[in-house]
Parts: sequence; C-alpha cells; structure tokens
Amino acid sequence: MKKGPPSATAVRILDVAQRLTQIRGFNAFSYADISRELRIRSASIHYHFPSKAALGRGLVARYRETFLACLGEILERAPRAPDQLRLYVGIWSGVLRQGHRMCLCGMMASDIATLPKAMREEVRRFFDENEAWLARVLAAGRDARELRLSAAPETEARLLAMGLEGAMLVARSYGEPARFDEIAARLLQVVGVKV
Repeated sequence: MKKGPPSATAVRILDVAQRLTQIRGFNAFSYADISRELRIRSASIHYHFPSKAALGRGLVARYRETFLACLGEILERAPRAPDQLRLYVGIWSGVLRQGHRMCLCGMMASDIATLPKAMREEVRRFFDENEAWLARVLAAGRDARELRLSAAPETEARLLAMGLEGAMLVARSYGEPARFDEIAARLLQVVGVKV
C-alpha cells in the first residue's frame, strides 16, 4: 500500500477484501472479484496494493489496529476483569453475527501454509497481541480475586483465544450463533466469570 493515510479508494478496496476474506477465505477471491464489486479496474487495485500479499498485509495491519483499539476501549469502559472478558467475547460474537463472518486472522490462519512469510508473521502477531492482552487481564483478575485460574494466565489466555476461534468456526458451519454463545459462556465460566 502507498505511504501516508489510505485514500478513499484504498479503504474501499480493504473493506471489500476484508469481507471476502471473512466469508470465503483469503485464497478464495481475486483482484477481479474486488474490481467487479467496486466497478473499478484491476489496475486501480494494483496501484494501491501492488500484490495480493501487500493487500493481505494491509488487511491484517488494519484489522489488528482496529482490534487493539477495541481492547483499549474495553479497559477504559470496564474496570473489572470479568466485565472486560465479557466485552472481549462480545467483539467475537459481533463479528460472527455480521453476516456469518469469521475473525479475519482466523480465516487467514486456515490458509497459513499458502500465505507469504510476511503475512504469516502478521497473522501470528495478531494472535500474540490478543493472548498477551488476555493474559494481563486474567492475571489482574486473579490478583484482585475476581477470577480463578487453574493454569498460568498465558495458558488460560490461549485456551480462551483458541476456544473462541474454534467456536466461531463451528457455529458458522451450522449457521447458529447461539452455539458460539454457549461455548463462549462455558469458556468464561472456566476462569470464574459468571454469565
């Protein structure tokens, strides 16, 4: 992507590419799909994103920044760890209910073997940052006696992050977001959050 703030066209390209990735997967769409939907030439897409790998890096970077901003808002809105975790789960639930979409990085993780190295690193960075945030929340909740952990905060964070990704995937395959809610509630109960 070109340097500086993204142009309106670049934002529209990212929006369509994000939706297509969250619904189909990163390898299941082409620049022609974006071109058709936006009614622009493929050359316009290549101007902003010279390669699909550049588009993918831009997608993950934007998604990660947006997600991290949401995590910051959670910390501002909710002082207690149980409430922070409920709001965290709410982010995932909201994505699933938005046209049966999946987490962008979860969809990219399913294609990880075919992604360029730089994209694989960006996807892992998203998961690392999520797990680190969760581990801090879980440790603070344990220390404040708001949560009960049966393993290290880092392990519980992985359980929660991976469990939510898996719950999204299976709930989507059934077209039943309630399946996600059921598993998310159980994952929260494991660390002592009443739902």
